[in-house]
Amino acid sequence: MKPIAFNQDLIDSTSFCVIVPTYNNQKTLKKVLDSILDFTSNVIIVNDGATDSTSEILKQYSQLTQIHHPKNLGKGRALRNGFRKALELNFEYAITIDSDGQHFASDIPVFLEAIQNEPNTLLIGSRNMTQENVPKKSSFGNKFSNFWFKFETGIKLDDTQSGFRLYPLRLLPKRFYTNKFEFEIEVIVRAAWKGIVVKNIPIQVLYDPAERVSHFRPFQDFTRISILNTVLVTNALLYIKPRDFFRRAKKKGFKKFFLEDILESSDSNFKKSAAIALGIFIGLSPFWGFQTILLFTFAAIFRLNKVIAYLTSNVSFPPFIPFIIYGSLKMGSYFVSTDAPLVLDSSITLDDIQKNAAQYIVGSLILATVSALSVGLISYLLLTAFSSKKQTKN
Repeated sequence: MKPIAFNQDLIDSTSFCVIVPTYNNQKTLKKVLDSILDFTSNVIIVNDGATDSTSEILKQYSQLTQIHHPKNLGKGRALRNGFRKALELNFEYAITIDSDGQHFASDIPVFLEAIQNEPNTLLIGSRNMTQENVPKKSSFGNKFSNFWFKFETGIKLDDTQSGFRLYPLRLLPKRFYTNKFEFEIEVIVRAAWKGIVVKNIPIQVLYDPAERVSHFRPFQDFTRISILNTVLVTNALLYIKPRDFFRRAKKKGFKKFFLEDILESSDSNFKKSAAIALGIFIGLSPFWGFQTILLFTFAAIFRLNKVIAYLTSNVSFPPFIPFIIYGSLKMGSYFVSTDAPLVLDSSITLDDIQKNAAQYIVGSLILATVSALSVGLISYLLLTAFSSKKQTKN
């Protein structure tokens, strides 16, 4: 463990508290609290219905703010109640630290120093997950969480599951919906969506199999996390990403945004044309209701420009839909026989389309593929010509 060295003026001048959620960590709780008190007495302990000797241990710390849950409500609820109390006490920041002994209170000044340069940042302690005694399930779970966090927010982090964090209390969302371990995912994703900067800072970590007690339940908690990520991904694809796209375009000006972020983005001409082709394919495909989700999913997988793909997917703009449906049915008629071929007029109904579903699906997939390849190729040629012309001028 590093020797304790810190700037007391920095600690005294920062409006912060330390929140310690605890549940059945009698072996390590006292050591954790004593180490925190070396730095500050602004401590909020949340006893989440512990059934061991936690209550007896906490009697020794009557000078500290304590919240006692009559029964176990979950880590998320403990943190939420801790945040509420911290706001009531007018703290600006809250540092959360687990009571299982894996974190070092000597890293508290590291968080405080970081926010001097970047105030109102949400900081997550980044642990070295490759060191000795780190459980394999913890390492896998962290990588899994990091992947979905990047997908949902566009922010790359090395550690999204560490419980050692600093929160800018007054900027956090007012309401939350989760109460268990998944809360620590919800809070950072929704904070990022609000525009709060979310970053990692390196911290120390200790995994002592003899003392550390984990209350993570692999099946139940992983299921909860998976459900939460499903909700967050859906929200990101259907609302957050389109919202951010239009905000950026409006702020910069649509013309300037188009020229700088699309035509002159750092992507190669091939990747730009591939993004256009993806947008055309998704826009013409028969996956109604899932097009936006599929679009951003494939754009993320193939690392294509999401803005270009999203713009070109609007080929299925409502006024064009009847023509797309007719073109799909017409294309499908060459491959799937039908007793009732349709004609594009006001007599077309949904029942007619349902009766010719196979014709429509096959036709739309063929139309989407041919159109995507054609438009993609033309786009590539035009972008190449545009780039060559620009280089000649320069």
